[in-house]
Order: sequence, then C-alpha cells, then structure tokens
Amino acid sequence: MATVIAAASCVAPSGREPASAAALAGQAARDCLSRAALCPDQVGVLINVGVYRENNIFEPAIGALVQRETGINLDYAHAAAHQPGLSMDLMNGACGVLNAVQTAQALLETGSAERVLITAADVHPTGRAHADPDYPYRDLGAALLLARSAHAECGFGPVLLSPPGTASTAAGFLRIAGMGAAGRGRITIRRDDGFAELLLPVAARTVADYARAGHAGPDRALLLVSGPTADFPQRLAKRLGLDESRVLSAVQPDASGRLPHTAAPILGYLEAVARRLPEQSETLVFVSAGTGPSAACVSYRPEP
Repeated sequence: MATVIAAASCVAPSGREPASAAALAGQAARDCLSRAALCPDQVGVLINVGVYRENNIFEPAIGALVQRETGINLDYAHAAAHQPGLSMDLMNGACGVLNAVQTAQALLETGSAERVLITAADVHPTGRAHADPDYPYRDLGAALLLARSAHAECGFGPVLLSPPGTASTAAGFLRIAGMGAAGRGRITIRRDDGFAELLLPVAARTVADYARAGHAGPDRALLLVSGPTADFPQRLAKRLGLDESRVLSAVQPDASGRLPHTAAPILGYLEAVARRLPEQSETLVFVSAGTGPSAACVSYRPEP
C-alpha cells in the first residue's frame, strides 16, 4: 500500500484584512478537499506544521483551530461516518512538511487513518508581513492531502532526516524584556552570517545519502528544493554537480523578496504540476533545509 498525494493547494491573503495562520490554512485545506471531491468528515487526521502565527498565539494548538476552520468532524457523534478527527501541531520549521509526510505514512500504512491532511501556514504576528521590513517570510497558507493507493510502485518513499546539528543558524523568538504593550505583534528573526552556506553541505549530504540508500538518484530525478534563500536551489545543484534543469525551486519570493517558509515544499509541488514536470520525470525528490542546521528529503512517484 502506497501513500500518494490526492490534492494540494496554496493560498495567499487577500490583503484587505490582517492575515490569520488558522484561516489561511483552513482555506487551503477546504480548497484541497474540494479538488479531491471530498467532504471534511472524510479526513481522519490533520497535521499542522506552520510556525509563525498572528498575535504569537501559543495555545491552543493551531491544528485544532485549522480543524475548526476546515469543518473536520466537529460533531462526530452525529456525523454519518461516526469517527473522530484528530488534529495536532508538528513543528520543525522548513522541514515540517516532510516530517508530517513521515508521520502520515505511518498512520496510513497501519490503517489508523484513510486520509491525512497536512497544512502549513505562516503569518507575521500582526497579520501584515509587508509592514515589517525585517520579517523575511511570506504570509502564506498551503495544504497537502495524502491518501492510500493500491499502486505499490507509486507514492512516497522513506523520509530521510539529517542528524541533529550543533549550531543554530537561524531562530525566531520574542524578546520578552522589550515586548511592551505591543508585544503580541512583534517577532525577532535572527539569521547568522553565512547561515545558508552552512546549510548547503548538510542538504547535499542528505541527498547523497538518500541516493546511496537506493531510494532515488538525483541524476535520475527532479529535485524540488526549498531553502533559506532564493538562490539556494541553484547553489545546491552546483554542489551536487547537477544540471540546473534537474532542480526546481520551491523558494518563490513575493514582490518584496519575502520567501515561503513551511509552505515551500507544497508550493514547489504545485509549480511542478502546473508545468507538467511530474509527467516528464520518473521520480520527484522533495528537499528541505532549515535551521539546526537540518535537512530532509523524500522521493515521490506520482500515480499514473
């Protein structure tokens, strides 16, 4: 039994109102289910991997708020399926989506769920990223619906995560001492000098280890790369000795140069689908790199 992508979606805020991480993730989730012609109660588990959210909300788990926004099993005792819906947060920054894929595989392969919905949304604490020139991420929401398939030769391979790093290359945090009355609308993003350079060998080693394990060789696959800078995919291709045509960037900046964060792998997949690239490539390999330094990759063979 394979784990495959049933649908994917990505949404940006309208700009008329402050963005909400739960609302953006919920909108992407509903759009995703609509594309798959499914109703919310047909989702067994929702995993939210977004990091930044409006008002720096800490509790409850954003996954529960996204579940409410999406309408997943809100009253399962009276629903036709009579099954509860589980939601959770799983936060590992840029690698969060691939961590969630790994968790979803276990749930689907053991029959614990028929479908797993992964959501990723990040917004500035004020809901207006454009108003903070030092904030590097786009206000963005995305969703990925995973399901079981009888096509054993298709779907995701095993997820490979790099060993934990020993140096912090970037961090987002609140300066409690200086929060003041407007603290819920503030966030500090610290990036060490040359942090992207520190991530390159980690990402390259992870891809090479994945190839040596026989899951997918980069020279025979299309790499969907998300990383901390706009030129990271091209630099990774050069380090791996690959032609840039074998690498698709999931790091798509907006007009102000802000980059997608946790939603980047889903955004890259949608770009590949729009360009019909999965039909031209035997295997896709998702590659993510982020703070830690850390990296993750997973192969994916689309269904016919």
